[in-house]
Amino acid sequence: MTSGTETPGLAELLGRYRPQGPEETAHHERLLGLVGAPDAWDRATPLHFTASALIVHPRTKRVLLRWHVRQQAWLQVGGHGDPGETLPLEIALREGREETHLTDLVPWPDASLVHVTVVPVPASPREPAHEHADLRFLLATGTPDEARPENPDSPLEWLTPAEARERTTEENFRETLDRAGRLLRQLGNGTEPGPSHEGPGSVPSHAGSKPRACP
Repeated sequence: MTSGTETPGLAELLGRYRPQGPEETAHHERLLGLVGAPDAWDRATPLHFTASALIVHPRTKRVLLRWHVRQQAWLQVGGHGDPGETLPLEIALREGREETHLTDLVPWPDASLVHVTVVPVPASPREPAHEHADLRFLLATGTPDEARPENPDSPLEWLTPAEARERTTEENFRETLDRAGRLLRQLGNGTEPGPSHEGPGSVPSHAGSKPRACP
């Protein structure tokens, strides 16, 4: 695991991030306003930080999507910080490992944010409506065929960025996919970590919209 001394903190990440366009600029300003708040990661507050990541396989220029039951949507991995966690990249790495069983995940092409956004979350029987100040990274794997779902209700699927864009229903995630797709086209060859595989192997992509369990 990346140590705290090597991982950029929240203020550093957001301070050096340059948003793209008026919407992300407005979201970025809201996130900056949360920095330093003692409850910035507390899921009981109306607006709190989350950290997520789109997992990529640079050699085949594919991305890994996860079916989220609550949102009823294909999205990236990620979520809330555990008690005491405040380093966004470490939270995204932990969530990625837990939700895919991929043990070789590393920041790609570096540890910078790829996208920041504020995501509205509807009320549920357990909590009122609130917003996630989501900090998004790219994580790469060199062993795509080792991806396994966290549970049967949360299947995984390898797709091209274009296929993933069609699969998801969330416009803010489409923006993340577009940015990842550009980077994969520019940098995808020869930059993946760990042992190489020829392709996603036993995790095929499909054009249909129903969730499929990753074998």
